[in-house]
Amino acid sequence: MTVWFVIAVPLVIMFFALIMERVESRLKNAAVREDEVEEFLEQAQPNEVRALYGHGIGRALELFRLRRVGGRAAKLRPRRVRS
Repeated sequence: MTVWFVIAVPLVIMFFALIMERVESRLKNAAVREDEVEEFLEQAQPNEVRALYGHGIGRALELFRLRRVGGRAAKLRPRRVRS
């Protein structure tokens, strides 16, 4: 009985470590970088803060990125002059 215990415990620990490594690699890809959060907290608008409160950091950063990209695109795009 002890022999099976001695063999089984290291195997279980090894498989658990392999599974946790896969979980960690997926979380690294989905994680938010620290500099993104700092920039968001410094420049967030009220609707983005509401999204942070209501839906979490993922949705709030999505709105923040859309605003930043939209702002850059508006700067690059020439404005039409109405006659």
